[in-house]
Amino acid sequence: MDPVLVLVLSLSYLLLLSLWRPSSGRGKLPPGPTPLPLIGNILQIDMKDISKSLEKFSKVYGPVFTLYLGMKPSVVLHGYEAIKEALVDLGEEFSGRGSFPLSERVNKGLGIIFSNGKKWKEIRRFSIMTLRNLGMGKRSIEDRVQEEARCLVEELRKTKGAPCDPTFILGCAPCNVICSIIFQKRFDYNEQTFLNLMEKFNENLRLLSTPWIQVCNTFPAIIDYFPGSHNQVIKNFLYIKNYVLEKVKEHQECLDMDNPRDFIDCFLIKMEQEKHNPQSEFTIENLLATVTDMFGAGTETTSTTLRYGLLLLLKHPDITAKVQEEIERVVGRNRSPCMQDRIHMPYTDAVVHEIQRYIDLIPINLPHSVIHDIKFRNCFIPKGTTIITSLTSVLHDDKEFPNPDTFDPSHFLDESGNFKKSDYFVPFSTGKRMCAGEGLARMELFLFFTTILQNFSLKPLVDVKDIDTTPINSGFGHVPPWYQARFVPV
Repeated sequence: MDPVLVLVLSLSYLLLLSLWRPSSGRGKLPPGPTPLPLIGNILQIDMKDISKSLEKFSKVYGPVFTLYLGMKPSVVLHGYEAIKEALVDLGEEFSGRGSFPLSERVNKGLGIIFSNGKKWKEIRRFSIMTLRNLGMGKRSIEDRVQEEARCLVEELRKTKGAPCDPTFILGCAPCNVICSIIFQKRFDYNEQTFLNLMEKFNENLRLLSTPWIQVCNTFPAIIDYFPGSHNQVIKNFLYIKNYVLEKVKEHQECLDMDNPRDFIDCFLIKMEQEKHNPQSEFTIENLLATVTDMFGAGTETTSTTLRYGLLLLLKHPDITAKVQEEIERVVGRNRSPCMQDRIHMPYTDAVVHEIQRYIDLIPINLPHSVIHDIKFRNCFIPKGTTIITSLTSVLHDDKEFPNPDTFDPSHFLDESGNFKKSDYFVPFSTGKRMCAGEGLARMELFLFFTTILQNFSLKPLVDVKDIDTTPINSGFGHVPPWYQARFVPV
């Protein structure tokens, strides 16, 4: 190599090294593995299964440690005690949303999931209040979920017990529930618009969980200057956002200020009320971002849990039989399951909880950040530092859940067979940033699972010992492997 080129490259490297000085505050941060210049600890992390890497680090550095994902430090919280102390006991201090560059390219810091500060507080408060007023957690929403469960059953009946991939059908049901709240509309399962939206949601969760996207979020310059699947994620988000914009325009044309029909109407009325406030957070841009957040979060997480849960029930027919026996005894065949049934169905309730615990859908949670400098467990964490919380370390804690890698409903049952709550059940996260739609999601999961099992026997296409329940991706989310099953009417 040309000596001059070697000299230039060497000087450039030394210059970059001098500009990147992790030691300038590293003594105050929690301990952690030594980072390499520019790339940090990225080579020491298995991007195919980040949770496993975090577990290994925790055994060396303890429950609170520092990782450099690129040039910026992130503080990792591992285990129930550390996560509870931060997100619950010090909830306000840890209530910031950490950096997620790919999403920021789409929503630009707006909406309910990736916003911060006053913007986040106002939009979250308004959204939760509006959802409650629209019936979330009340009988009116339960009626919608039950109606959709019946539509789901009818769609599964059309398969006539033949082998089918349930991905699309299981996505339609939760999507229609959230659509009825946001748009006051539900789709027919064969409507092309519906097909397109489901395709975008499914593809995005799969792509967001690949190692490449984790690399993109670590080195954001890739997003702007390099080709790759991140561009498809952005394209899909924009497709969904444009659909939401069409719906907003339709609502604007027939808005009745005295009779809001759905979430969009309520937001538009709030915009009108605050139109003379130049600092108002209630803008068209924030409406689009908020509805897109709710649309995506209210669809893909629940549908993936349903899909993964049915795969586990196929794998464990003995557990499925016990659930169906309880449904038969408590509900029977002549009416739809309802939420009041849950208190009389401890085994079924335990199975639904165990599905969520076992699949560990979002293993490292969405990133948090500290909103000001803070001393935490004798370490100093500067304002704005990204906080990574390992939900896996809580959901798979072997002291709370013996044999955590085994699918076992007894994790949520006491010695008498009664349902047993656990503070370690955190699939929706915990603290001030926990999922705003937790109540709706839990209602959907219970009613959809029980209604399906009330009406069908699940038949796998292979021997149960050959059913693989290992996720195909373990990045942002745990994505279940593709499978087919037969839904045989009972």
